Amino acid sequence: MRAPLYLQPRLEPPLTALLEAVPFLHSLVDGLGSPLNVLLPDRIAENTERFRAVYRKHHLTGRVLFAHKANRSSALVRRLAATDPAEAGVDVASLGELRHVLGAGFTPGRVMSTGPKDPEFLWLAARAGVTVNVDSHSELDQLAELVRKYALPRVDVLLRLSEFGAAAGSGVKVLSRRSRFGSPPGEVKALLDAAERHRDAVELIGVGYHLDTTGLAEKAVALEYCVMAMDECHARGLAPRVIDIGGGFGVGYVADAGQWERYSTELTNAVLGTRPALTWRGHGYGLRNEGGTLRGALGLYPAHRPSAGPGYLDDLLSVPSPSLGRPLGTVLLEQLYELYAEPGRALVDQCGLTLARVLDVRATAAGPPLVRLGMNAGDVSLEEHGVLVDPLLLPRTENNGTKDGEDDNPAGVGVHLVGNLCLEADLITRRTVFLPRLPRPGDLLAFANTAGYAMDFHAHAAQQQPVARKVAVVRDGDAWRWCLDEEYWPVTYPGGVVS
Repeated sequence: MRAPLYLQPRLEPPLTALLEAVPFLHSLVDGLGSPLNVLLPDRIAENTERFRAVYRKHHLTGRVLFAHKANRSSALVRRLAATDPAEAGVDVASLGELRHVLGAGFTPGRVMSTGPKDPEFLWLAARAGVTVNVDSHSELDQLAELVRKYALPRVDVLLRLSEFGAAAGSGVKVLSRRSRFGSPPGEVKALLDAAERHRDAVELIGVGYHLDTTGLAEKAVALEYCVMAMDECHARGLAPRVIDIGGGFGVGYVADAGQWERYSTELTNAVLGTRPALTWRGHGYGLRNEGGTLRGALGLYPAHRPSAGPGYLDDLLSVPSPSLGRPLGTVLLEQLYELYAEPGRALVDQCGLTLARVLDVRATAAGPPLVRLGMNAGDVSLEEHGVLVDPLLLPRTENNGTKDGEDDNPAGVGVHLVGNLCLEADLITRRTVFLPRLPRPGDLLAFANTAGYAMDFHAHAAQQQPVARKVAVVRDGDAWRWCLDEEYWPVTYPGGVVS
């Protein structure tokens, strides 16, 4: 008999302690319904401090800006607003996000607007006085026109660049991939001309990039290119001081490297037909079998990452500059440049979980049993981002008089997790998931570490199924206290008791 292929989640405090409070979690779902998102707002402050420790190690100043698009939570944003104003900020990518963070306690000087911007978004950004990360020449022209038209104070701007190559004369080929964001090298001269022309309306404070990759080599080339662009700015009489390296620091979801490597190997074998399928209807996650030959590429997030989050930032700053040879952190320090970073997923690592009630367990004629949950694929979109990780089974002790662990199966039980929509495609994950025992109706499955992009990024009310509510929880001695996400404020404990 083949051993079960577990992908057990990486868990850290206080999430570990919360998952041990099984009766408390059951009571939350009993009162607020399934699915339910549970957030730990204090953890975002701890994560911010971990990033700040890397800045201090490299003797750098600047800001860690939370990429708000990773989660819609009010509690997380309000808790972050209560951290050191000089060190932590927020990155907003829409008019709604900008309005949200201003109402959550962020002062304009701690806010940066990025991404595609409509006129309303640009107007409020300029009116409030937040920093604007400009994506193109035309966007810079539009912003300057708004400032002049409404007689607003000058707006701080960064210029987002893209399509980076190595420094001239280094002989290194272009490494970075194309992006729909930022201005390519052929447009940089016109962009800097516009920055000079609009000096009455905007103040250029720096340049930056956004790369959708985990490759250190690509990001090293991009960062070096930004240093060169800063040199050009200073040659023109401009005085930028900030380099923004965007996000993409990553999260490690799976605790054990061996489990991840074994699953990846066995998935390949399953696609080739040398072992039973590991997925719903033989789905290959980008791999396919063409006459016994493996084709395609595995389209999965690297769920076990030895270097992620603050560790990845440390690695990047320690990488030698492709042309200068010195560590990139040293290059920034020599120029006295401030470093801006925009972690999203990494800043809400271990900040929450999503709970779903087991509604039905049904045997099938061939293959694993189907476990139907009180949620759908949009409520916990880990797989939408290529993340494979096991949920945790939280039994209800009154089920048939059994106790937690009483009938666990050492060999594990493989199941398929299906959602509550009347759609064949509504699978929580297409992977066969192994659990310690077959769930029963009333049990809960806890999907850990869902605060980054998985909790509500794709949530919807299709077929009028309920969208997950959010609660914030805080440890109070040996107990847990909770409130609705929108009722959380960092100056009070949940329930209104002044802290």
